Amino acid sequence: MKILLLQPRLEDALSQLREALHDYPGIDAVVFPEGYLNENVEEARKLAEQHGVILIGGYRKLQERPKDQAIIIGRSGEIALNRVKYSDTAFISQAGLTVGIMLCDELVLQGVKSEEFPSPDLIVHCIGVGMFSKEQFDEWTGLAQEMARTYCTYMIGVSHADGFYRDSTVSIPIAYAFDREGNVIFIAENDTRPRTWDTVSNEVIVRQTLETL
Repeated sequence: MKILLLQPRLEDALSQLREALHDYPGIDAVVFPEGYLNENVEEARKLAEQHGVILIGGYRKLQERPKDQAIIIGRSGEIALNRVKYSDTAFISQAGLTVGIMLCDELVLQGVKSEEFPSPDLIVHCIGVGMFSKEQFDEWTGLAQEMARTYCTYMIGVSHADGFYRDSTVSIPIAYAFDREGNVIFIAENDTRPRTWDTVSNEVIVRQTLETL
């Protein structure tokens, strides 16, 4: 399975996702941050079907609280997983892998929230904004690494390329991947270039920056 880890800028439309799908053919799935789709789920479903890819990330129901939702859209444009933030962690099968999504501070506040000890192949951590300090960056990557070891799962995460948390004046974009033993596949600090990761070969290819798309 070839996964594109995308760190787009915050936007109302899906132009960066659309352009990435056009420019990176041959991928099986795209991972993007919490809230990136905004309320454009139907457009995302059409893009998934048009390109035959799985979309994994987050969207928003702006009139609800909490507004953030986790979503997996299958290759045919069907909604395979849809859950509200802070609810129980759900796992589904996609392209032969058991996949779950964790949204932003769920990593810290609840971890994997499940009545049974799950056996996932991949946990995707969709982060809304950048880290507001180097200490937070190290804390979150450390927690993700420990989670990979605990559940013997691949753990990958991405944030937006921009975006500040509340009144913070610091935003450090973050992306990472750990293997089932918690070994580092890559950690990107303030480096928002898209990356493709092959789950079979474990190869990571750093792509061109989104700004040049």
